Amino acid sequence: MAEANSRNDWASAGDLRTLGKTEIHIAPVGLGCWPIAGMTSLDVNDQDSIRTVQTAIDMGINMLDTAYGYGAKGESDALIRTAIAGQREKVVIASKAGMHWTPDGNRSFDASPSRVLQECEESLKRLGVDEIDLFYLHAVDPKVPIEDSAGAFAELLQQGKIRSAGVSNVTVEQLDSFTKVCTVAAVQPPYNMLQRGIERDLVPFCIERQISVINYWPLMKGLLAGKIRRGHVFAAEDKRQSYEVFQGDDFERAQKLLDCLDEVAKEIDRTVAQVVVNWTIHQPGITATLCGAKRDWQIAETASAMGWRLDDSQMNKIAKFLA
Repeated sequence: MAEANSRNDWASAGDLRTLGKTEIHIAPVGLGCWPIAGMTSLDVNDQDSIRTVQTAIDMGINMLDTAYGYGAKGESDALIRTAIAGQREKVVIASKAGMHWTPDGNRSFDASPSRVLQECEESLKRLGVDEIDLFYLHAVDPKVPIEDSAGAFAELLQQGKIRSAGVSNVTVEQLDSFTKVCTVAAVQPPYNMLQRGIERDLVPFCIERQISVINYWPLMKGLLAGKIRRGHVFAAEDKRQSYEVFQGDDFERAQKLLDCLDEVAKEIDRTVAQVVVNWTIHQPGITATLCGAKRDWQIAETASAMGWRLDDSQMNKIAKFLA
């Protein structure tokens, strides 16, 4: 369609990557909009959240990654709608269906076809758009055959309500089953220097089939940004301290990695976060990485990981340490 081809003309074609087998093009860094929903992030406010989205766009990021369940009542979608007013053509909106919040504040997974269709309709209204550029199954629902969920996405594609379909948090086997019913443009798994399991199976599968890998947690919930160091004391309400990677031997291993990254960052006058994100977007099979942010300076920093590349000696130094 004409609109699809005209989108993203504002950005340098050399900086953009093709989403799967589609005609959609995205920058290698995207904005993960979970933090602006305020569900688990501390000190979130609408003004800063809107400024964060707008700064991301100004910095050359064109993918905004949201979900029906990003916020108990779609707070992320509402903020995006406000932030992109008058500049819809500059952004690729990715959203998800299959997870929502119950009135008592618990997460509920429902990937039944009727629920997927309902959440898509509501997301379109919340976002104030006619179509969603990339629509993921948020997570596999053990109560629903994944082929049934895929059927709903195929229907949305046929109706023109979504431009492409994706799957998040899946195994290779589940992804394969989904693709037998609905064409998949992208898969969204967790991936970072400390969590590289997808390199063994998911990435090769996607490379072979021209499916984009758009990972989340490149900075491992802030740990690999380089600011959470030995002796760090979390606020009592900060839920990150419950993750194993922030505890004991796992935390110390991460700190030794950060010591290595400190050397690389100093050598090239970049921040640790920029080194980590640049490393991530140049790994085989990675089309883009999603960086969460709730402040404009945070996304400005990670957006600056685009437009340059770690040289062979720097990549080899990191690879040797990781090995």
